[in-house]
Amino acid sequence: MEATTHRIPMPVPATKGHVSAPAEERTLPQLTLGGVLAVWAAAALPMALLAWFVAPRLAHHLSGPGSLAQALIITLTGGLIWQFVLVMMLVRREQGTLRWSVLREALWLRAPRSPRSGRRGGRVWLIVLPLLVAFGAEELISVTGPANRDFGSFLGSHAGHALLSGAWGWFAIIVALTFFNTVVGEELLFRGFLLPRMKGVFGRRDWLANGLLFGIYHLHMPWAIPTALLDTFILAYPSKRYRSALIGIAVHSAQSLVLLGIVLSLVLKG
Repeated sequence: MEATTHRIPMPVPATKGHVSAPAEERTLPQLTLGGVLAVWAAAALPMALLAWFVAPRLAHHLSGPGSLAQALIITLTGGLIWQFVLVMMLVRREQGTLRWSVLREALWLRAPRSPRSGRRGGRVWLIVLPLLVAFGAEELISVTGPANRDFGSFLGSHAGHALLSGAWGWFAIIVALTFFNTVVGEELLFRGFLLPRMKGVFGRRDWLANGLLFGIYHLHMPWAIPTALLDTFILAYPSKRYRSALIGIAVHSAQSLVLLGIVLSLVLKG
C-alpha cells in the first residue's frame, strides 16, 4: 500500500500477495509520516518517562549503592522489552502472522546483499569490519552524562563496583538489558521495522530520516544524542544499502559485548 493511500498512523496487514511472493520480490507496506512518528513516539516517550519520572521515584524504594542507577537499569530494561513487544504487535497487525519466514523478510533479518553483484552473505559480511572500527572510534568522542545516569561512568565508579561485586542477579538483568537494547529492541525497531517502511515518505533519504529519528529517540539520555546522530552513517545507511537489519544489530551489539565483559569482571570480584 502506498503512503498516499495509507490513512491510519499504523501499518495495515499485507495482502496475501505479500506473503506468498518470493522473498526477494516482496514489497513492504509503507507508513505515512504520521505512522512513522507514531511508532517513534511509542518507543521514545516511554523510555523518557521511565528515565526521568519513574526511575527517580523507584530509587526512593531501593537500598544499596547507586539506588538511581539500580532503578534506571530496571526501568529501562522494561522499556526496551516494550519495544520488542511493540515490533511484534506491529508485524502481527501488518502481516497477519509471526512465522519466522515472514518475520525474517518483514524485519530484514537476512544476510546483507551486495548492491552491485546481488550476492548475499559470504564475503559481503566483511562490510561489518570497518563499521565496527568506526563505531569504536565514535565512542572516543562520545559525551558522558552524570555518573549515576551514564552506564559507562557508573561502571567505573565506587558505587558501580560495590553494587555488582558478586551480584549475579544484577548481571542477569544487565544481560537482558543489553540483549533487548541492541538485538531485539532498538535495532529491531529502527532498522528492522521502521527503515524498510520509510521510503514512501522520505524516498531515497529514508536512511537519513531514520538516523535522525534514532538520534532524537535518546531523550532518556540526551547527552548521547550527538553521537547517536553519527550512527546514521554507521548503522542506518549500511542497513539500507545492504538491505539487512543484521548489520546494525551486529555493529551495535559490539558495544554491548564490551560492556558485558566489564560487568562480568566486576561480578567475578565478589
